[in-house]
Amino acid sequence: MAFSVNTNTGAMAALQSLSATNKSMDVTQSRITTGLSVSSTKDDSAKFTVAQTLRGDMGGLNAVTSSLNNAKSVVDVAVSGVEQISDLVNDMKSKAYEVASETDQGSRDAIIKDYDNLKKQIDSIISSSDFNGVNLLDASGGEVKSLQSLDVSVGSTLDVASIDLETELTTAGTGGGALDGATDLVDAATAGTAVTALDTLSDSLNDHLSTLGAASRQIEGQLEFNSSLTDVIETGIGNLVDADLAKESAKLQALQVQQQLGVQALSIANQAPQTILSLFR
Repeated sequence: MAFSVNTNTGAMAALQSLSATNKSMDVTQSRITTGLSVSSTKDDSAKFTVAQTLRGDMGGLNAVTSSLNNAKSVVDVAVSGVEQISDLVNDMKSKAYEVASETDQGSRDAIIKDYDNLKKQIDSIISSSDFNGVNLLDASGGEVKSLQSLDVSVGSTLDVASIDLETELTTAGTGGGALDGATDLVDAATAGTAVTALDTLSDSLNDHLSTLGAASRQIEGQLEFNSSLTDVIETGIGNLVDADLAKESAKLQALQVQQQLGVQALSIANQAPQTILSLFR
């Protein structure tokens, strides 16, 4: 073995080994800190690119979910309104039967007043069945459109049209029952006409409830699917880029030992030229 004070081969080898150990420690510590084994395209371009694409899909799904939640709220408000109106129509029908069977004019007038108050409640429910500026029970209240998936092409939205209940109430009230104006519910004959109109209105309300209920269930089903799809994509991203922290922790401990040994080996190598001095004593 040659001795030289100009070239310390052992020190250079020890330094290279220590530098490699320090670099590995930096990588391992970064993975432990971020929880990611691939946090940049410099780590693994293929995995990082795929993960970025999936993250973009996640953002789109979150927007779709937000749109569906808004649509569900609008539809659920409308369902609640129509259900309440349906109950009131049934109460009005009972009042009409009472008018037909009541012979005392004072009692009949009291029943008619209750009847008219029920109609006013219906008007109030229609005007207040609003969510975020959309009222499906009012012809001028607009309609709800929501995305169903990441496909934004034509026909990919879930649409629920508004219901013009005000017009239906007017049509049902024409000629009897006072659904559209001052009451003419005064005797058995007009009460019978009112019952017929209310039966027609009740059937229409049931149709609307069926339509709105189906729309609500469809939105709920799409929300459940989006939630499952989001979980699958999130798991896929994790499989690509997440670090195994248990493995990285064990690796870090091993690297710390290697670092200490590398520092000691470099120290020994740096002291080697000192032995040359003993040759000149």
